[in-house]
Amino acid sequence: MIKGLHYVPKKTKAGVVWHVYAWRGGPSVARREGGRKPLLTAAELKLAIAAIEQANAPEQTSLNSLIREWEQSPEWKALGEGTKKTWGSQLKQITRRWGDKPLNVWNDPRMKAKVVSWRDSRAETPRGADLGVMVLRELLKFGVLRGRVLLNVAVGIPTLYRGGKRAEIVWTEEDIQRFAAEAEKQGLQHVIDGLRLCALTGLRREDLVTVTLDDVYDHAIVKRALKVSRGRRRTATMPRIPELDALLAELATRKRKDGVRTLLVNSHGKSWSGDGFGGSFNRIRDAADIAYVDPDTGERRKKHLHDVRGTFATRLILAGLANAEVADVMGWSVEQVSGIRRTYVDQSRVVVAMGERISQGGVNRTVNREEAAKN
Repeated sequence: MIKGLHYVPKKTKAGVVWHVYAWRGGPSVARREGGRKPLLTAAELKLAIAAIEQANAPEQTSLNSLIREWEQSPEWKALGEGTKKTWGSQLKQITRRWGDKPLNVWNDPRMKAKVVSWRDSRAETPRGADLGVMVLRELLKFGVLRGRVLLNVAVGIPTLYRGGKRAEIVWTEEDIQRFAAEAEKQGLQHVIDGLRLCALTGLRREDLVTVTLDDVYDHAIVKRALKVSRGRRRTATMPRIPELDALLAELATRKRKDGVRTLLVNSHGKSWSGDGFGGSFNRIRDAADIAYVDPDTGERRKKHLHDVRGTFATRLILAGLANAEVADVMGWSVEQVSGIRRTYVDQSRVVVAMGERISQGGVNRTVNREEAAKN
């Protein structure tokens, strides 16, 4: 028997008439005259099931329907697991705000102002607010592509988070040494391994914890990136420089559980999860108080694992690669690489050169004074 069928007996002059509904308040599926509570025929049960399925079918004109379509699409399936998890949490926020609203409201340009108001209502967590707008923009982009909506009103909305562009932030050698000292103090050598590998390869977190011994070739590490960037999944290729070779030799000596092939392992000899490594990394960073101080405002911002990629970029610059070549390796714009070159490479070289010239000038002045005294 189908759960939820609603039976209503009605007395008439001729006796009792039974009315059966698919659910209380639902459509009628059977009518019987007289007797006890009736049993439905196969045809009547089929009619009830069809009514229930139709009632539970997703609404095809709401934003929720577009979200469900997106989550079943090739575009969504091509995203990395980490991205799906992060974006999925934002989709829940979008669902709570607009999920039951009809899709045609998104064809009204005035919806842009409502999206901005939604962003502002989440201003206490600016990065989350910006991410929510970004995910909504990708959702509507999918909707425009599939002809479900006409406009993408989430395009062109400025971000709230001032630190959103972090390519100018890198980990200095002093930062790395302080981090290593704190990690050793806490007995977390395995986390230092991750920091060092990131600084020598520039891998993103999810790729860092999944790169394996099988990805190491004679002259390079070749890793199929988990993150989809600009519509395609990049293959990261890192040349095996002497510093990286030395680290790889160390990592090969770490104890591993049977079958574990990742370069990085935790204290139990198992592969790290992205969240597990990130959490351990952040605890050490916070204990070591590693932060970036904005030269213009004096604002302090915690340095992230992702910022270690900037350290790798400086290594590439110092190795003699042009900005365009570094940008290609890092997946950045040439302008971002130029900013790192100006801030961390060219300025340092200028200061060193100035020091050498001043030192040389000082020697010349001393010699000149001695010669003058003789005369």
